[in-house]
Amino acid sequence: MPLTRRRLLTLTGGLFTLPGVLAQPAPIWPSKPIKIVVAYPPGGVSDVVARALAEQLAARLGVPVLVDNKAGASGSLGVGLVAKSAPDGYVLAFSAISPLTLSPHLGKSAFDPVKDIAPVASVMYSPVLIAATSALKEGDLKSLLATARIRPGAMRWATSGPASLGHVVLEQIRATTQVDITHVPYKGGGQQITDALSGQFEVLSVNTSSAVLQHIKTGKLRPLAVGAPARLNNLPTVPTLAELGYPAANLSSHFGILAPAGTPAPIVNRLNGEINAVLSTPAMRERLLAAECVLELASPTEFAQLIASESASMARIIRDAQIKAE
Repeated sequence: MPLTRRRLLTLTGGLFTLPGVLAQPAPIWPSKPIKIVVAYPPGGVSDVVARALAEQLAARLGVPVLVDNKAGASGSLGVGLVAKSAPDGYVLAFSAISPLTLSPHLGKSAFDPVKDIAPVASVMYSPVLIAATSALKEGDLKSLLATARIRPGAMRWATSGPASLGHVVLEQIRATTQVDITHVPYKGGGQQITDALSGQFEVLSVNTSSAVLQHIKTGKLRPLAVGAPARLNNLPTVPTLAELGYPAANLSSHFGILAPAGTPAPIVNRLNGEINAVLSTPAMRERLLAAECVLELASPTEFAQLIASESASMARIIRDAQIKAE
């Protein structure tokens, strides 16, 4: 049988191409600006860390890395926008993992947390701080709950939004104590902190940050408890929720970089390596420590496993505490 062009391609499985039909080389990545969608408003710990990360990533990758805040639905809005973006490595999300592990269990999600999102890199976990504003006269969490029992609904507890981890902390405490506390949900931490400083409510659950710790230092906020594996270095006298008898509420927020599903593995792995390198620098470590955030380095596979594990845990917590979306 003569070795025709068609016969040659058949024999080589199409791996060998003849002049005129050469395969196009893979495009060089990155060749244009990268956008990181921060799923929360400006001013919070996620925004501060994302901007610091973007600055150093730009220097390493040789292209601008821009930050775009898209807050709403406790992070699900920003993550959903990224889930619908082209899987080419140029649009990423920086978010807590709660839009993947918590929100889907409380209501219908605009995206599939498994099929539409590719975990890229874990960044940190941030303790959840329970703090009092000037409106709270009680001295500690125990006294707050005692007043809430006597005056149902009188105590107002602000969170960064429904289906946020701070909301779950509140619901766990309400379920354990059977007291009536009014939930005041916000669309992120920025306005929540502004209103806290003017005493618009009695107590709030918020992720730790340098700004929050500064407000505590100046006496504008008063720490009552923290959700963390151990007491914080900057707040050594503040007990964990586990110490106070609320182990199920002793939760911290995990944050990381996410990409649209289908993003090529070489790009995901390159991003993971560069992000881990940035996070390992003294400057980034100091920035995280100043906000009482704990560095978490992981491969994409390890980050995916963390997300799957937390999703299973949140599903159990929501079911057992009968938490409903508001």
